[in-house]
Amino acid sequence: MDYSSEGKPKFNPYLPIWISIVLILGVFIGTLFNYKGGNNVVTQQTSGKKGKLDNVLDFITQNYVDTIEADSLRDMTLVAMLHSLDPHSDYIPAQELEAVNEPLEGNFDGIGVEFNILNDTITVVNPINGGPSEKVGVKSGDKIIKVDGATVAGVKITNKQVFTKLRGKSGTKVKLQIKRSGAKDLLEITITRGEIPIYSIDAAYMVKNDVGYIKISRFGATTYTEYLSAFNKLKKQGMKKMIIDLRGNGGGYLNAAVDIVDEFLNKGMRIVYTQGKASPRKDYKASDRGGYENDPLVVLIDEGSASASEILAGAVQDNDRGTLIGRRTFGKGLVQEQMEMPDGSALRLTTARYYTPTGRCIQKPYTNGNEAYYEEEYNRYTSGELIDKDSIKFDKTLKYKTPAGKIVYGGGGIMPDYFVGLDTSFRSFWLNKVAYAGLLNDFSLEEVDKNRAAYSKYKTIPSFMMSFTISDEMINRFAAYCEKAGINKDEAAIKKSASYLKTQLKALMGRNLLGSDAYYPISQQNDRMINKALEVLKK
Repeated sequence: MDYSSEGKPKFNPYLPIWISIVLILGVFIGTLFNYKGGNNVVTQQTSGKKGKLDNVLDFITQNYVDTIEADSLRDMTLVAMLHSLDPHSDYIPAQELEAVNEPLEGNFDGIGVEFNILNDTITVVNPINGGPSEKVGVKSGDKIIKVDGATVAGVKITNKQVFTKLRGKSGTKVKLQIKRSGAKDLLEITITRGEIPIYSIDAAYMVKNDVGYIKISRFGATTYTEYLSAFNKLKKQGMKKMIIDLRGNGGGYLNAAVDIVDEFLNKGMRIVYTQGKASPRKDYKASDRGGYENDPLVVLIDEGSASASEILAGAVQDNDRGTLIGRRTFGKGLVQEQMEMPDGSALRLTTARYYTPTGRCIQKPYTNGNEAYYEEEYNRYTSGELIDKDSIKFDKTLKYKTPAGKIVYGGGGIMPDYFVGLDTSFRSFWLNKVAYAGLLNDFSLEEVDKNRAAYSKYKTIPSFMMSFTISDEMINRFAAYCEKAGINKDEAAIKKSASYLKTQLKALMGRNLLGSDAYYPISQQNDRMINKALEVLKK
């Protein structure tokens, strides 16, 4: 009803006519819903005690032409509803929550082996240090033939099935029958499952005499503790300059990133702040506990660096604390809170944005829908952005200035101080097929397994790096191995990729022989970003 400026109702002479029209329309529309075009459309009264969503779900499950699981339908509804808000709000069903949280919580229960399915047989790549398998003598190259009496070799077993059979609650036992090279009979080993750590620091080693390198793959519950352990190890080895590698790190817990940044900044410096409609601004500032506040620092980033990785990179850049090298980051500046449901499922809702110390939000746009949002990363490749910095598209109007006067930008990821394009010089269609088929890993595992006695002379990572080389003859054998697996030989592609193949095969063989610590020091010997970091640190 209209109200005059005095607040009294004004008389409307057409009001009775409008009421009549509305009543007639209501009767007519009701008739349409009861019968339209001969279809049997039956009206059903809904309960006033339930919400609209529950009424719709009840109506569908009770009356739909086929049987529908109510819980499944409700889950799909929640997923669609949350995805309509932004790309990172999500619903996680109970049966998936443990697997989703596992990498961030830092552990799971099982027997503790890295494995590969080679020739339809579960082959141990490495027993995890200190895990249940290592304690009872499981070795690299062991082949698991039976689990609790059931044959698992030659039965087309999948990775998921292996996880189901080998994982279990701590304290439970599993009996394995293993074929070991040189042993005539199968070995029977009983393993008591235990808590297996999931490490978030993939590598920590000295690149040069005074330059240490730490690769962080995610930010989980144990990341800060792992970082301190790696840092202290490298300091004892003479580290005076440091490279932090965040390439491909999709993020994780905000507090884990904040704790590590705190090690680099002087007391009182802002690390990040968060703010949302229902979330008052919260500032995170450095304390006085830092252990690496003044020495040279380089951070490596790329298009796979997101969320908590961008918090660390943004804090380093905005405080003029170090140098960023690589390519523009993903661009996720949204903060999610997790609400767990009584049935074990969980809802992750975006409740705030985070802002780097200069005040920039680096969240990239998502107004064109979730599919376009995630395709944007692929579009960077097709547009040439990953190869040429002049092809980068970002909003140049969102300018911010660091304390030292450096211009930085918001609105779509973090730009590095030094751009290093993607190296495509060794790539080919043949190499892509070989890599996707996992043949590099399979060949290296088989090569080490067949000749383990000969390779046993390499006792340390440095001795293997200095003394062992991949010959042209081995590259030819690898090409024949791929051909046998169904990938036709391509001489031009093999020649183009030869240097890369030699580095990768050596790194994978080193890992199979000497453990996971051997992989990165070998594989990164010709890494363009690390070489650029060394150049910057030398200055």
